[in-house]
Amino acid sequence: METLQQEEKIDEQIPVAAPAEEKMNWGRFVLDIIETLVLAVILFFGINAISARVRVDGFSMLPTLKDGEFVLVSKLNYQFGSVQRGDIIVFYFPMDPEQELIKRVIGLPGDHISVREGTVSVNGQVLNEPYIAEAPRYSGDWDVTEGQLFVMGDNRNDSSDSHSWGLLPSENVVGKAVVIYWPPPLWEVIKHKELLVTQ
Repeated sequence: METLQQEEKIDEQIPVAAPAEEKMNWGRFVLDIIETLVLAVILFFGINAISARVRVDGFSMLPTLKDGEFVLVSKLNYQFGSVQRGDIIVFYFPMDPEQELIKRVIGLPGDHISVREGTVSVNGQVLNEPYIAEAPRYSGDWDVTEGQLFVMGDNRNDSSDSHSWGLLPSENVVGKAVVIYWPPPLWEVIKHKELLVTQ
């Protein structure tokens, strides 16, 4: 009889403890979700503050970048350094700031750019450009003024760039393209060619 009474007492105590435990578990679950959401928001804004992700749309950067590739862009590079000739950059198109373009920097402030007989010259020196699709079939001269850049697509004859719409304000630069991250088989760090000159 004593054993039976003890078991009954134990059974009576169990329903009293269960709701408290269940309430604690739900509270912890809700807290975990809130912490996860807060962390996700912080990471989202943090990552967007230092980088951008853009899709290459078109063929103006062939053979370096292909249509449909996704590129990671660093916004930090030009916070600690300056734009260099040969950098591949993403920028807001001056004619339509809602649109982002990706091109290669050819001229910096103070440079004189000349395109003649299939070659591009900077300050009278012909650029050695193994990365282009083909030699340009157009000609012209441009002076890069303060606060401006001269940009061109690697696919020179199928690119809307500074040769057609003019200089790019430096303030329009979003950042430096650093990595092709999609599709996965084509993942690679983007090589920014130093613009060597031939004498």
